[in-house]
Amino acid sequence: MNKYVGTGVVKSDAKALTTGKPVYTDDLAPADCLIVKVLRSPHAHALITSINTNIAMKVPDIVCILTHEDVPQSRFTMAGQTYPEPSPYDRLILDRRVRFVGDAVAIVAGETEQAVDKALKLIKVEYKVLEPVLDMCKAKDNKILVHPEESWKSLCPVGADNMRNLCASGSDSHGDVEGTFAKCDVVIERTYRTKQNQQAMMETFRTYTQLDTYGRLNVISSTQVPFHVRRILSHALDIPKTQIRVIKPRLGGGFGAKQTVVTEVYPAIVTLKTGRPAKIVYSRYESMIASSPRHSMELTVRMGATKDGIIKVIDLYTLSNTGAFGEHGPTTVGLSAHKPIPMYGKQEAFKFTWDVVYTNTLSAGAYRGYGATQGIFAVESTVNELAEILNIDPVKMREINLVREGQVMPAYYGETATSCALDRCVERVKNMIDWDKKAKPITLPNGKIRAVGIAMAMQGSGISNVDVGSVTIRMGDDGDYNMLIGCTDMGTGCDTILAQMAADCLDCDMKNIAVYASDTDVSPYDSGSYASATTYVTGMACVKACEELRDKILLTGAEMLKVNVDDVDFDGQKVYVVADPEKFVTRKQVGYKGQCFSNRELAATVSHSSPTSPPPFMAGAAEIELDPETGKVELIDYCAAVDCGTPINPNLARVQTEGGLVQGIGMALYEDVIYDDRGVNYSNSFMQYKIPSRLDINKVRVEFESSYEPSGPFGAKSIGEVVINTPSPAIASAVATACGVRIRELPITAEKIVMGLKNK
Repeated sequence: MNKYVGTGVVKSDAKALTTGKPVYTDDLAPADCLIVKVLRSPHAHALITSINTNIAMKVPDIVCILTHEDVPQSRFTMAGQTYPEPSPYDRLILDRRVRFVGDAVAIVAGETEQAVDKALKLIKVEYKVLEPVLDMCKAKDNKILVHPEESWKSLCPVGADNMRNLCASGSDSHGDVEGTFAKCDVVIERTYRTKQNQQAMMETFRTYTQLDTYGRLNVISSTQVPFHVRRILSHALDIPKTQIRVIKPRLGGGFGAKQTVVTEVYPAIVTLKTGRPAKIVYSRYESMIASSPRHSMELTVRMGATKDGIIKVIDLYTLSNTGAFGEHGPTTVGLSAHKPIPMYGKQEAFKFTWDVVYTNTLSAGAYRGYGATQGIFAVESTVNELAEILNIDPVKMREINLVREGQVMPAYYGETATSCALDRCVERVKNMIDWDKKAKPITLPNGKIRAVGIAMAMQGSGISNVDVGSVTIRMGDDGDYNMLIGCTDMGTGCDTILAQMAADCLDCDMKNIAVYASDTDVSPYDSGSYASATTYVTGMACVKACEELRDKILLTGAEMLKVNVDDVDFDGQKVYVVADPEKFVTRKQVGYKGQCFSNRELAATVSHSSPTSPPPFMAGAAEIELDPETGKVELIDYCAAVDCGTPINPNLARVQTEGGLVQGIGMALYEDVIYDDRGVNYSNSFMQYKIPSRLDINKVRVEFESSYEPSGPFGAKSIGEVVINTPSPAIASAVATACGVRIRELPITAEKIVMGLKNK
């Protein structure tokens, strides 16, 4: 019987968080370290013809100013991905060519922030301004090239071609697509658009670097991917990985933004050049104009169905804007199809075609949902439009089409749905929102209209055949345990969840397990915390490591008792003889034995990688109130039912779901990145880029419909990303039901609704 798994254990760092214990990156940097800032380009596309730093260097307390002439010329990618990275090697630390407004031009380091700010203003830069390509629909095969350099390279066959402004391109299909369309009673085609979205985590990007006693570069950074940071810095700085140590302290949120190495290279090169500790802390402004937001996409969905609502074929074309650089461009686009299409289990065929293009806009990156969010908005919205055409209830439409447990999913890499409670999720949400009563819009006495909408979602649990999770667990001389992990807790509570698993595997209290995370010199290798991998992948490594350590404890105990190992058992407190339980040695005695005349270390290190990525599923339903006079939409209620396998910690699973839903609601209704015709990003503060506060959210209700995933630890799957995916299509559907206006470009604003009503 599990003591901890399945219970709402309080996060191990809850007290430290609520009392403001200073353990974040900036708290750890010494007071005398150099302050690093970056001079940024005012142009979307230009060549630097000259930089004069002479006057700036005369500013008191300025120590170092670096330009493109002072840095290594080896190209790299900032994407935190397993080597060989699918993202092209298209960056230099500083480049003569600048590719977006905000691109790095020079690095300034000084003793004080005031000195650095003054020096930044005194650097004289002359540019040859070039015409930019800003429209992703015009980027492919444009005569204007974002990356004309010969040193550009792609390590993986992802269809990249810098001479065509292509970061990636390709197609995937199953079955006779056109033949199936020909047999369908109804075929519809719709185009949807999503914009860049900012992760808007509380702690902005920041990194502190220093040289240790041995002259090695130590990097303390707010990152989700410490081991990838080490490799990326090795490429960028042209130094061996053995000379780099990366430590992750506590993170103030990431949501995928910190899967990209946004800040690390700047203080690192300063430290190598000066020998001094250095730190960079991005302002909120910098975090919005020079970061790694969600990829904007244009998605065209063609869908064919029978008159009774059976969806037979889906054809999706995704055009994705990677911006100035290719971080995560080749991989995010795949999820735009491989996550929404498999949810419909009666298809006979599908086709997916994609282009990922370079433009002279802010480089995109990873954001919770990672392409699935955009694809699910498009496909689920199309399903809702199809239901309207066929005069079939949207819930019924899903009930007759959804994938069920045991089905093979051709559009999901041919995997089988080994655990799937999607049918129960839909039924649960239907009842929570009282769908049968509210399916038709209701006009209130004040003229406002109430309506509901629904959507489904699935995601993955790590990247199959790629992601690696590792755990080292060892018994100390007092019989307690130290667990070393390479994954990164960014507020999700994974340190707590892994400790819960270990405590149940070893039949001990959680207080007997000390967790240490994310130090590339100490922790075993882990791909990092992204792709919803931690609970499923690293969790399985934890279970296996505990099993291996348990075997060593049994063997050591048996030797101490002078009996065969098959004759003993371990109950978490003692190793005892099964036939005579009064003969035993305590856990503490076993721990002491491991350090005295022993040839066996009481420790185990296990890595785990999975050939599959079992998807979590969910359904979400929105109830809105729409004012037809102003177009204002108020979210009254949002209901969600989630299948994440076995929830290891239901409390943490619930807050993960609630947080993801609020981010999805923000994407649907508020968040809007706007560029002018020069490529200037106007959405550069929370005054312009609106995210929902608690006051904007009424009811958010979450329930779990658990399945059991046999390949996961204790039957668990992921939950981190799937929860952000349903609000956009569900709210868009509710708006259409309320007023007859289909908004196919996010966000759904009052202005768009009013204009739509006028044009009806």
